[in-house]
Amino acid sequence: MHHNPISIKNLSYSYPDGTTALQSIYLDIRAGDRVALVGANGSGKSTLLMHFNGILLPQSGEVVVGDLSVEPRHLKAVRNFVGLVFQNPDDQLFMPTVWEDVTFGPMNQGLRGEALRHRSHHAMEAVGLEPELYGSRNANNLSGGEKKRVAMAGVLAMQPQVLVLDEPSAQLDPRSRRQLIQLLHRLPITQLIATHDLDLALELCPRTIVLSHGQIVFDGITEQVLSNPDFLDQHALEMPLCYSRPYCLLEHQPRAIAARRDGG
Repeated sequence: MHHNPISIKNLSYSYPDGTTALQSIYLDIRAGDRVALVGANGSGKSTLLMHFNGILLPQSGEVVVGDLSVEPRHLKAVRNFVGLVFQNPDDQLFMPTVWEDVTFGPMNQGLRGEALRHRSHHAMEAVGLEPELYGSRNANNLSGGEKKRVAMAGVLAMQPQVLVLDEPSAQLDPRSRRQLIQLLHRLPITQLIATHDLDLALELCPRTIVLSHGQIVFDGITEQVLSNPDFLDQHALEMPLCYSRPYCLLEHQPRAIAARRDGG
């Protein structure tokens, strides 16, 4: 396991129409980290995610995954190292059955026979799907939460060292969202989670990176940044709902909120 599985130095990227998406990004993801990547729409989150496994290539600066720079000759190895779970699982599930979706990636890695069966079983069980119950089903007939689990199983079956998730709680009902959070808590893998769900970030990720207009404006302790209403407002973000619900215990409110309430 690499101590710093992802390292980014001075990364910048602009789209063909001239829109600057990323500016001078410096970032290290350490092994075992569970990191939230947050920012308003248009802040550069998705563009940054797509650099982690070479969907986009650096125009300037450097992205290193494991020991490999992200460039065309290394893309197969980079994509084995970093597994990306898309926001919409329908973009990731395309085979006739769940089992074929889960085994698709490891088969492309060359696995066959018992090794393929064992790895795919393990990946499905890791996300709470019983292979005997779900393997023969068509993903189109599953719930949104089940589809997300299948997509994650397909990525985990490739045994990446880093799991990157784009808006994992989007379109999930409350129960499915809770199950997803519990699942991500259990997974013993480095995780980078791009999300608008700041309550999920607060519960799941000790570290948060805030992007604004293509630049990192905060990289540190999640509770510290998500309890700062002025900073969040400055970067078009809202407080986590758990900090504003009237039935929250007062002692759980951030100091800044308590000071405002008390007129301090």
